[in-house]
Amino acid sequence: MGAAPYPLVQVIKREVPVKDKDTEVKRATRPVELSVRLAWYILRNRLQGRSRFPLVTMLEPLEMCNLACVGCGRIREYRPVLDKMMPVAEALAAVEQSGAPIVSIAGGEPTIHPHIDQIINQLVARKYFVYCCTNALLLERILPKIPPSKYFCWVIHLDGMEAKHDESVARKGVFQKAAGAIQMALDQGYRVCTNTTVFRNSDVEDLREMFRFAGGLGVEGSMISPGYDFKDAPDQDLFLTRQESRAVFQRLLDPAKTQGMRLYNNPLYLNFLRGDREYQCTAWSNPTYTVLGWRKPCYPLADGHTQDLGELYQEELWEKYGVGKDPRCSNCMMHCGFESATIFQAVSTPKDWVTLLKSGAAHKGGISVA
Repeated sequence: MGAAPYPLVQVIKREVPVKDKDTEVKRATRPVELSVRLAWYILRNRLQGRSRFPLVTMLEPLEMCNLACVGCGRIREYRPVLDKMMPVAEALAAVEQSGAPIVSIAGGEPTIHPHIDQIINQLVARKYFVYCCTNALLLERILPKIPPSKYFCWVIHLDGMEAKHDESVARKGVFQKAAGAIQMALDQGYRVCTNTTVFRNSDVEDLREMFRFAGGLGVEGSMISPGYDFKDAPDQDLFLTRQESRAVFQRLLDPAKTQGMRLYNNPLYLNFLRGDREYQCTAWSNPTYTVLGWRKPCYPLADGHTQDLGELYQEELWEKYGVGKDPRCSNCMMHCGFESATIFQAVSTPKDWVTLLKSGAAHKGGISVA
């Protein structure tokens, strides 16, 4: 890997970077086409009488990672198949089977996959809206293989400023690498978001500083969600209860203190995190395809895997899962299950839809994906 073209000590300064108006690169933005196609997709499925259908295909073409984040259970859950790489044709077939207009590629660390560029480029050619979640350690190497496109967005993991993020990923220097990669990708014309997981040891003031820092770099927005207590994660004390999550987000999202924070999540979901709203999980809207097949029932929980996507949409399956049904769901507030719930309710609730329109979330698609 060549020398980084951006002096990292400049990129990670805590002040918002000052840009030269004469040399500033126009930042890529979220395309309006995303909201139009998503709205039409939802309407078409409702007109066909479908009450449950995918909004986002979660694609995990590998489970191997180059980090061992303390709040992640994936690399431990999939330990027996960490060396397995999903063939390109299989990945594309899973996305086609789902039919959702949005694809979120995660894992594992997607940029380790030897053919991730082929997967992304072919999905973009088919005009799916693709979001690739990454820790950015290998981003410089992969950028030349994936051209910028309105259909593609990097989602870069940041759990805080330098000390807190490096603690979260259990390795020093990762924040500097991620910050440099964000700047590099933005300057090359890519759409870029960040993704943050909130844990019990997260610091609210540090998170606010990080969100302002990311916004100052020019990202589209920062996705945020409480962590899920994956049973295979090494430190179970990290995870917040539902009551603790609400207390943290009431402080973090205090309207008097959010100036300069560019959050990607829609306002209905943020209100839910604060405890102002209640929703039942709609995790079926984010089916997750892995090297073992579709996780059943959802992204956080895998009581099994199946090759038949239809099994995830059987009525009797969802009689067993969700808040108040399965104790493992009691503290879950992840956006993969609840941000989609806000969209489905807004479609049939004019007041909620007006809230999305006023906030601008409707034209952004109204849903985060990581």
